[in-house]
Amino acid sequence: MDVAGIIQTIAISLPPLLLALTLHELAHGYVALRFGDETARWAGRLTLNPIKHMDPLGTFFILFGMITRTPVIGWAKPVPVNPHNLRRPHTDMIWVALAGPAMNLLLAVASALALKWFPNPSWWAASPLATSIALPLFGMLNASMWINVGLAIFNLLPVPPLDGARVLNGVLPRRQAITFSQLEPYGFIILLVLFMSGAIQQVIFPLIRGTINFLRSI
Repeated sequence: MDVAGIIQTIAISLPPLLLALTLHELAHGYVALRFGDETARWAGRLTLNPIKHMDPLGTFFILFGMITRTPVIGWAKPVPVNPHNLRRPHTDMIWVALAGPAMNLLLAVASALALKWFPNPSWWAASPLATSIALPLFGMLNASMWINVGLAIFNLLPVPPLDGARVLNGVLPRRQAITFSQLEPYGFIILLVLFMSGAIQQVIFPLIRGTINFLRSI
């Protein structure tokens, strides 16, 4: 891909990516607040400002993957949550963890519906102005669908420190949950090994494609 193509890909992909990451983390913080934990509010993370939620390296990896069309997964800066402040820490964390992927799935559905109702491309040719607006918007909606489905499915993997691990930790009996939580310091290493072995790609990419195909059929 040439420089112009890279710049175009970034320009189209960055807005939906920032929105997806921002609302994902905001959803975690808001649900935690509803269940009694104000840690995210005190940390200034209940905001729509994407800079507060961005992890520079995680965002770079997502953009790199989209530009090179390679299966690279990225991440945002996790919203701080103190389970001890929750009314029912063991079970409330399930809903806090599910809030982020659920938000991404809602954004993916909204993007798919918007694409469904998008004007016919043959209409764009009648107006250069419409083309200059419609083509980037179409690309952003399509990117939004892929980004949000990918983030939702990836984050639901039951590997610490992903949301899926927190859900699993919440449904396990107390003793097993404590044992499982001890894996968290090694979570990044586990993810790296799974990624380098291709195990993550074999699991999530068929799910991503299947979900995208389902959304397109709505």
